[in-house]
Amino acid sequence: MKLLEGKVAIITGAARGIGEGIAVKFAEQGANIAFTYVSDSSAEKAKILEEKLKGYGVKATGYKSNAGDYTSCENFVNDVIKEFGQIDICVNNAGISKDNLLLRMTPEQWDDVMQINLKSVFNMTKQVIRPMMKAKSGSIINMSSVIGEMGKAGQSSYAASKAGVIGFTKSVAKELGSRNIRCNAIAPGFVETDMTSYLKEGEGADKYKAGIPLGRFGTTEDIANVTLFLASGLSSYITGQVISACGGLNI
Repeated sequence: MKLLEGKVAIITGAARGIGEGIAVKFAEQGANIAFTYVSDSSAEKAKILEEKLKGYGVKATGYKSNAGDYTSCENFVNDVIKEFGQIDICVNNAGISKDNLLLRMTPEQWDDVMQINLKSVFNMTKQVIRPMMKAKSGSIINMSSVIGEMGKAGQSSYAASKAGVIGFTKSVAKELGSRNIRCNAIAPGFVETDMTSYLKEGEGADKYKAGIPLGRFGTTEDIANVTLFLASGLSSYITGQVISACGGLNI
């Protein structure tokens, strides 16, 4: 028996990177997948991923939808309910970074990061809890970051948004626990994706690795495995928690 057999999972920002890795992992374990991408430039990647997921014998559809926009999320979730009939798992993965020293950061840079990284989690969670409450079951998984736990110079907006995700996660877990809806967060460390390609460049890579007890960067599969655990019945007594998948960077 596959861990997510017959479940329906929503994953935001899944055309690449961590989101793509989670979508593939979930499909391998029997979940039907509704995922989002935000830009026209990602449409081809989304189509390729859709076909790849269907290769596991599950239903899969990519939707162009902006997680940072409330109405877009409302329309997206309504479309998923119509097409898939239920929502069992929601992975709030969409995120960006616009790093800058506070002295140089513009209000627009700050607002963009908050919109995509934090408001998106509110937007999506607000929409999925109704069908989950009706079913008296559900797992919401929010992507935070080790930077939200530790802070980092030059990343005040990113750190604040990801710390906000943690506070939101704990509050939602307390609100919805009596309805058998779980809400947890994952705090990845440095993970090799398009967004973090700078990690591999020159001496900087060695410097980052030196601070990681396990001595390596994470992979998208490392994060997907933790997400699978939180999505499945294996974590049925876990809610309101933050799992730091960071190779020990935060200790």
